[in-house]
Amino acid sequence: MNRGSKVKLYIDEDVWGRLAATLRDRGYDALDAHEANREGLSDEEQLAYAVSQGRTILTYNKQDFVPLAKEYFYAGQPHSGIIISCQLEPGELLRRVLNLLNSVSAEEIEDLLIPLEAYK
Repeated sequence: MNRGSKVKLYIDEDVWGRLAATLRDRGYDALDAHEANREGLSDEEQLAYAVSQGRTILTYNKQDFVPLAKEYFYAGQPHSGIIISCQLEPGELLRRVLNLLNSVSAEEIEDLLIPLEAYK
């Protein structure tokens, strides 16, 4: 892993429900919307929560989060990163997330929109 802090993930409710627990079992800091009692909230609220917790959000919801990333950018509002993925089977999702977590620091992905596709 590159130097810097480890990425702390906040996983949107539309992503595989066991991902956070599986990552924690491997020593990563991960929390999902269900565990945080944040189910059913708007995308804006989910991103604001991730920001308030210093967490990078992982979502399948490209349609709504790409515009949110642009809003944050143009408003000069910082965030801890937004990871966008297409829906993947659990093993492939886990593999790609681990590739990402093992190759970037929290500081390197601040304010970025990251396609998980890049971490095949």
